[in-house]
Amino acid sequence: MKEGSLEAPTRHAINWQDDEFYDEGALNQELERVYDICHGCRRCVSLCNAFPTLFDLVDASATMEVDGVAKEDYIKVVDECYLCDLCYMTKCPYVPPHSWNVDFPHLMLRAKAVKFRQGKSTFRDKFLSSTDALGKMATTIPLVDVTVNAVNRNSLGRKVLAKTLGLHPEATLPEFNHKTARRRAGKLISPSAEIKATETTTGRVALFTTCYGNYNKPDVCEDLIRAFQHNAVDVVLPKTEACCGMPKLELGDIDAVIRAAKVNIPVLAALVDQGYDIVAPVPSCVLMFKQELPLMLPNDPDVKKVQQAMFDPFEYLMLRHKAGLLNTDFKQPLGDVSYQVACHLRVQNIGLKTRDVLNLVPQTRVNAIERCSGHDGTYAVRIESHEASVKIARPVARKVDEQKPRHFASDCPMAAQQIADVATVNVLPEHPMSLLRKAYAI
Repeated sequence: MKEGSLEAPTRHAINWQDDEFYDEGALNQELERVYDICHGCRRCVSLCNAFPTLFDLVDASATMEVDGVAKEDYIKVVDECYLCDLCYMTKCPYVPPHSWNVDFPHLMLRAKAVKFRQGKSTFRDKFLSSTDALGKMATTIPLVDVTVNAVNRNSLGRKVLAKTLGLHPEATLPEFNHKTARRRAGKLISPSAEIKATETTTGRVALFTTCYGNYNKPDVCEDLIRAFQHNAVDVVLPKTEACCGMPKLELGDIDAVIRAAKVNIPVLAALVDQGYDIVAPVPSCVLMFKQELPLMLPNDPDVKKVQQAMFDPFEYLMLRHKAGLLNTDFKQPLGDVSYQVACHLRVQNIGLKTRDVLNLVPQTRVNAIERCSGHDGTYAVRIESHEASVKIARPVARKVDEQKPRHFASDCPMAAQQIADVATVNVLPEHPMSLLRKAYAI
């Protein structure tokens, strides 16, 4: 028997279409099996709040073993998991191909799916995970975005949101922008004069803007378009775009994930057929197409096609650099940069490509911090989990405080904001693509 971490982890397809997947008795049996393995190991105790919650339940039980924990308390562990995947990818020695076959994140997903199907998910969580609908509502009608942003910044408005939706009054909520990325793109996108393909890239990309990039951080998408065009990469937008499905996956609403895939996959697959690669500015959305959808729809050839054509933006630029096609004529040094490596970027197994690209800028030193921010999109803003989220972010914030950087960045805008909120040093959270555009002075 070998520890799973001694070999490349093997991810099994998610059998969400099997009746047993939603059988509560079978689920509890598997939860008890895996919880018992985790209790005997405890290697993941420092990653998030799911494992301390489990171990506290075990230690407080009459037997001080998992068999002493009430089945109805199992869900307390599930509610603390936000599917960052780090336990699977960086800590657990029992992941497949180990015979114990522990996939903690996807077991938590199964438990969330059972909870959702049983109608136990709150209106608040359904509301927050409807990112596409929220974005359209806030940006379709002029001035609605201004009103929503004003309420989110107002202390009285936040008290109302705390009572009605259970949103923590001190958690930063994302702002909406009526001038979405997709509205801006028409003025930005122009065909490249000369497209050069490499062995791994076509030199033509379709930008999947993501809900967050489109409605909340359109400037990041604008920076990406500018930087890619500066490198003679042709950029287009898909004709239609829906949420990638990650927020609904974290809720356990698998049917909603599949509905979103049915909107996105045919459009993206058609673009791949036309010779386009695909990039997205948010790591969670890239991971959705690279890992989760292929595991949920393993027999769909279009899903596989999109998976193979999906890239992290800096992964793409580094591939171009290896072929001698990255523009390295940087005009502006960046100095010291504290860079938090987002969890959903780490588990893509591509290395620190963002750091590598930014380190090409003269007089620039990127200090990577490979720890979780604890944000997860909704975990950090809920009343019941905000404090735990801040606790998870605090070690990263301390590193930023120690480094006192000129710039602080994360590929995940939500993670960057969370860490900046917790840090004591006054530093503006930025996206690495924005830093790259600054370095180019474009």
